[in-house]
Amino acid sequence: YMGAPWKTQKRIRMLLDTWFTDNLFGIPGDEDGGGMSSFVIFSMMGFFPVTAGIPVYNIGSPVFGKISIDLPNGKQFIVKANNNSDKNKYIQNASLNGSKLNKCWFTHKDLAKGGLLELQMGDKPNLEWGSEEGDTPPSHNDYQSMTK
Repeated sequence: YMGAPWKTQKRIRMLLDTWFTDNLFGIPGDEDGGGMSSFVIFSMMGFFPVTAGIPVYNIGSPVFGKISIDLPNGKQFIVKANNNSDKNKYIQNASLNGSKLNKCWFTHKDLAKGGLLELQMGDKPNLEWGSEEGDTPPSHNDYQSMTK
């Protein structure tokens, strides 16, 4: 939200690697409601619905090279992270259904239609991608004005 999505990409990978491992210490704290597990699953796929009630997903840093979500309409939403690795955690550029995507978010409507979110990953932050004022995810007020 501050024009530096690369900081989120770095922090998400650090949190997943440090606090959500596949050992005895894998989930810190009380997981009764599933909130932490949903953070892990969404973040590993590369996006997360940050604000409840706003159908927008912020793009983070996927840990998988490719994931596919089967949708009820028979379509799929695919996230493909080219050149992805532990070292290559930073998004260099992105496209949604073949169109260049400069903003670091997409809507639930985009996901529900199915399609391809393609990310080019690298080992150094791209300080330009998603950094313009209009590229940041909408707040509640911003989103309400977008839907009118």
